[in-house]
Parts: sequence; C-alpha cells; structure tokens
Amino acid sequence: MALEITELARNEAATWNDALGRTRERTPFHRFEALEVFADYAGAELHPLLAYKGNEPVGLFPFFTLQKGPITAAFSPPPELKVSYLGPVVIAQPGMKPHSTEKRRRRLVDGCLDWLDTEYDPEYVHVRTAMSSPDVRPFGWATFDETPRFTYVVDLDAEPDSLRDRFSRDARSNVRDAAEACTVEESGAETARRVITQVQNRHEEQDLDFPLSADFVGDLYGALPEGYLRPYACRVAGEFVGGSLILDDGERVYNWQGTVKQDLDYDVNDLLHWEVLRAAAERGHSAYDLVGANDPRLSRYKSKFAPTLRTYHSLERSSTGLGTAARLYRQLS
Repeated sequence: MALEITELARNEAATWNDALGRTRERTPFHRFEALEVFADYAGAELHPLLAYKGNEPVGLFPFFTLQKGPITAAFSPPPELKVSYLGPVVIAQPGMKPHSTEKRRRRLVDGCLDWLDTEYDPEYVHVRTAMSSPDVRPFGWATFDETPRFTYVVDLDAEPDSLRDRFSRDARSNVRDAAEACTVEESGAETARRVITQVQNRHEEQDLDFPLSADFVGDLYGALPEGYLRPYACRVAGEFVGGSLILDDGERVYNWQGTVKQDLDYDVNDLLHWEVLRAAAERGHSAYDLVGANDPRLSRYKSKFAPTLRTYHSLERSSTGLGTAARLYRQLS
C-alpha cells in the first residue's frame, strides 16, 4: 500500500510538529519553525512533506529546492547554514516489528522522492540524515551515492559526577581550574548573538569563511519554542569570554556552535562542555551530541569527554553528465 505524500502549507506548522513529536528520530532541526528560518536565509523554497497511511501520519521528510541558472537542486538540509542533520524521520508505533519499520521507511523515502521528481525533477539531490535515522538503504536502492560521516555522542547514562570521572585527566583538571575563575549560565537571545559573533571573529582572524550571521541565530532563537535553542555564556568577573549554542529536542542535546578557543590561563571550552552535559543529564536527557568527528584535530579534542563514535550519512544523486554541478552543490552543502 503506497503512502499518501502531502506538502504542508506554512499555516500547518502545528500538524507537522504534532507528527514530529511522535518519533524519537526527530532532531531540533526538524521543527517547523526552524525549517522556515532555514528557507528564508537559504533563499530556498521549503517543502515539508508529511506521509500518511490512511489518516495516520507515518513519516516526515523536509526538502528545500534551489535554482542555479538552469539547474534545480534539492537539499535536506539546505546548504551554507551549518544545519547538522535533517532528512526523513519515520513515525513507528510502539511495539512495531523491525521489518514493519523497514517497510515504512522504504515507502516514505520512495514516496517523497517520487513526489520530488514529479513536481521539480531536480538534477541534483543531497540529503544528510541524523544519527537517529540509521537505515539509509532505501537511498542506495534509489541510486544515491552514500558517504558515511561521524559524530561523537556522550551517553548520559549516569549521575553527572560519574560522567565527569570518565573524562580524560586533563579535561577533569581543566574543568576544575576553569570553574574557580569562571561562571557558566544559560542565557537568552543577546548571548546567542554574542556567541555567533565571537565565532565569526575567530574565523576572520584565521582568514576562513563562516556563513552564519547573528541575525540568523537571533531569528532562529525567536522562532523556536523556549528551551529548543539554549545559549550558554561563560563569564569572568562579569565579562563574556565564551559560549555555546546548544540545541535541545527534549531527548538529546546538540553542541551546535560556539566554544571558541580563548587565550586564557584556563580552558573555558572544557568547562562549557561539562556544564552543558551536567545540565542535560539533570534534565533527564539521554545523550549529548558533540556534533562532528570528521576533522582529525577536533576529534582528538572531543574524544577526551569519553564519547561513543556514531554514524550518520551524506547521500547524493545527480543526473548523468552533471558531475560539475554535483561538485558545485556538494561544496555548498
């Protein structure tokens, strides 16, 4: 039985978010309010596809389409916005057998790709899944090329002090030393803008491009419900010295942006990670995603928090003869 694929309008955010709340595969990036901000800043058209089996919502797959000259491309997530994950999520009923979930996932992916091809016939499609959506075989069966990607996740399966005991020796020492000089607290929109401005400045010092703006982060903070984007500020004698932007879906927290290295006698970043991790554990969350384990230098740093290596996937499909276009869009995404 084929699923019915429906593209929701922008006034149907409640329908989308209600369905999203029924699946543990969700991420904060999947919230309808976030998708709208992404579309506005990417200059893309948003297509929030909701799949039904009869009257029952069984999956969601947000797409963004972009036009570059004669070429149409589709993305999930959109390029140039540092959106870590998106792609399809399946709504599985409690007690659903694995083979039934697999069948539902394949029908969701096939149905949404068929809708996309019928409505827009894109020459290039790029999807990056979340680690919570591990089965990407339907994309391979649909002739997508797959590239495994990696992230580090700290399992919040113990009391906070026990979690800290798992850190490397230098991380524990850094947390202790920084805590004597710094205070860390969750803050609001102004801190979110301050954090991203600090990250921008750090990239400029290294002659590196950084695509996010304070306006983008401010709009995202304002659009999401309270508690979804949590800005953390680290201060010394009341002066801002560093911070992190943490995304929170009620189950997992994500170290999205921030934690810029500072020229101080103590490690602000280690303390920030510890305070974010501790607070998430106390709220009853299951995991802290450090967001990315693909860069050797950053992986060495993140590994000292005793994380588990997890996999997500980058998937792409391009029309025959569009290798140059595929490379262009791959750089954008």
